[in-house]
Amino acid sequence: MSAAGLTPAVAAPASSVRRPALRLARLREPVLALAFPLALGVIWHLATVDRPYSLIPPPAEVWTELRDLAVGGINDDAFSGTLVAHLVASVSRVLGGFGLAVLAALPLGLLIGRVPLVRQLLDPTFQILRPVPVTAWLPLAMILFGLGPRSAYFLVFLGAFYPILVNTVFGVRSVEPRLFEAAAMLGCRGSAQFARVVLPAALPSIFTGLRLGLGFAWVVIVVGEMTGVPTGLGALIMEARQLSRTEIVICGMVVIGLAGFVSDRIVTLIGRRLLAWSPSHG
Repeated sequence: MSAAGLTPAVAAPASSVRRPALRLARLREPVLALAFPLALGVIWHLATVDRPYSLIPPPAEVWTELRDLAVGGINDDAFSGTLVAHLVASVSRVLGGFGLAVLAALPLGLLIGRVPLVRQLLDPTFQILRPVPVTAWLPLAMILFGLGPRSAYFLVFLGAFYPILVNTVFGVRSVEPRLFEAAAMLGCRGSAQFARVVLPAALPSIFTGLRLGLGFAWVVIVVGEMTGVPTGLGALIMEARQLSRTEIVICGMVVIGLAGFVSDRIVTLIGRRLLAWSPSHG
């Protein structure tokens, strides 16, 4: 038999060995990602189980309450089956405040990073206001916008605004001067350089700011929903705290964490699509 005829018999074992290795490599990341929270869950269970007077409920009790919040039919109290309504309300406020922050921070960041006069005029004021905590704005927000969702939108806007602004300014200031010279040689001058040079070169830093801004928007949603809104995960947590329903407080925290994780993954996937050319975002 010729050597060519022996080739398939030799190659088959190699490919059969390679497939399980690829499957193991694909499973490794999710397994490692789940290992730490599972370990925390075991520690939590051991620390709280069979302790009826503990202020922290065991994981099984939190899971039962989470199912009741989602679909009802277990406790049949005022919280049963309300999770979707609270989640939709919080998502709308997070996305609304985040969208307003993007619309305000991106053009301001491009101008501050590129135009010296705008930077000298606005940057000192923003640097003074940036360290002020969002919680400090809560009384003023209720005075300016009243009780209700408008104050929540404003506070979420503040939480997302500065990370987007700072990273946009950093991205614009980091653009190589040679790119402007090359663009000018090709006939791209003046304001046209914003769209053709500045924005593409600053996109990696801008997407970092978008991820940070969206994360901070979820961080401050509880504060934003302390302004008298009837629905929302923050309102749910605050009402449960007043009633000493710790299991509902933990459920709200878990849902906020999962919603923030999903939204961050969406922004990351969009960034990978748009920044496939960038070594750090490919």
